[in-house]
Amino acid sequence: MTIVVVSFLFFLGVFVVIGLSSARARKSTTDDYLLANRSVPPWLAALSAVATNNSGFMFIGQIAYSYRVGIESIWMMIGWIVGDFIAWLLVHPRVRRESERLDVATVPALLGTSNSREKRVVIILAGLMTFVLLGVYAAAQLKAGSTALQALFGWKPEVGAIIGAVIVVLYCFSGGIRASIWTDAAQSFVMILAMVTLLITASFQVGTPVDVWNNLSQQDPELVRWFPRNLKFGFAMYLLGMTFGGFGAIGQPHILVRFMTIRSVDEIQRARMIYFLWFIPFFIASIAVGLYARAYMPDLLNIPLTAGMTESQATELAMPEMARRLLPDVLIGLTLAGLFSATMSTADSQILVCSGSITQDINPRWKNSYLASKLATLAVAGLALIIALFAGQGVFSLVLIAWSALGAGLGPALMLRLLGVELSSLTITLMMSAGVGTVIAWNTIGYDGDVFKLLPGMLASFLMWPIGSIFGSYMFQEKPETT
Repeated sequence: MTIVVVSFLFFLGVFVVIGLSSARARKSTTDDYLLANRSVPPWLAALSAVATNNSGFMFIGQIAYSYRVGIESIWMMIGWIVGDFIAWLLVHPRVRRESERLDVATVPALLGTSNSREKRVVIILAGLMTFVLLGVYAAAQLKAGSTALQALFGWKPEVGAIIGAVIVVLYCFSGGIRASIWTDAAQSFVMILAMVTLLITASFQVGTPVDVWNNLSQQDPELVRWFPRNLKFGFAMYLLGMTFGGFGAIGQPHILVRFMTIRSVDEIQRARMIYFLWFIPFFIASIAVGLYARAYMPDLLNIPLTAGMTESQATELAMPEMARRLLPDVLIGLTLAGLFSATMSTADSQILVCSGSITQDINPRWKNSYLASKLATLAVAGLALIIALFAGQGVFSLVLIAWSALGAGLGPALMLRLLGVELSSLTITLMMSAGVGTVIAWNTIGYDGDVFKLLPGMLASFLMWPIGSIFGSYMFQEKPETT
């Protein structure tokens, strides 16, 4: 165990040094802190987007999901990738172009600014939504990192969450978004390496994919069913819901900000190619690790009976526990350091975006204050740590709730805005409210397993477009601003 701890601390230190080294390129301005002066190469932005999108969600949540449900988890991958690809085609290039044209550094400002005219109500509401939901999202990343440390070292979850929060603040203070992007790129390589290493090692214990299939079939025939059972709205709606899940990237400020940092809009296409060359193998590997983990360690399902965990929380131990049982000590440390630092790097990008929402959107008097940006970062990191310490849901649930609420709350209105559609402040407000409200309601009534909550959430948001236009015309006589 001593070797594992030393290895973990060494490799974690390497990632921290990479982040701190970004200070050499730092300029003490808010534009550099939040957007790296729009000077990031496309390959670097693409690798950063992969790591930011996938770290805690994929390393912990997706592996656990595949462990629980089996082969049917492949439909989440297919739908998610298709939806994400559509987002790259329709929205991401426009985000880069319009954010520079309007000279804005945040998604709420992009949503509420038109030809240098601002809808303050929209910007403030979108900023508050970003602050709250990304705070929850960042907390999920801190939980993911602490879960891994708990599994391998037996540390209390609070220890891992506090270590993660400290690293987040170090990343942010050293180089802002640039530090996050640099460490993301390094972690993209480590994440793929960790997945491949686990799969190769597990294959010596479990066998070929055919052996895994037979193993799962003997455990529970439901694990090798291609299609989910008893879907209330049918398989087509189930798959469409997963596609909307991937399309929800259009409402994720911590991902969209990476496209704002790319050197030029002409390099978005190259970034897209690199992104999917990493994203698709990573998604496939996470499902494979989940299936191999179920075949090799079916006993994880017994943990809730003895440790007071839910089944979801117990299965989120699958990857770190698999590494502990299969890998030599040095590689366990490397795998855990990559997992932990990846979740922290995702958290710091989310916390940076929250900081931008405070200083750029909610209180623009601090817009050009570098000190205020750092103080906001410190405050948001503290909030995320508190949520991580006291929130009861698992990583997967927290991420999907926050992702869906952001996707439905910000995505539809932002997409229409970028496509040149005229939207009044009332219409945008109704769209945001309907999107978030529907996501929460859909999750509460328990239909999320039949149709992913982002589909009804986005449909409700889009429905408010004509309704808001009618009310705006007849009740308030508000003249929408042209883009």
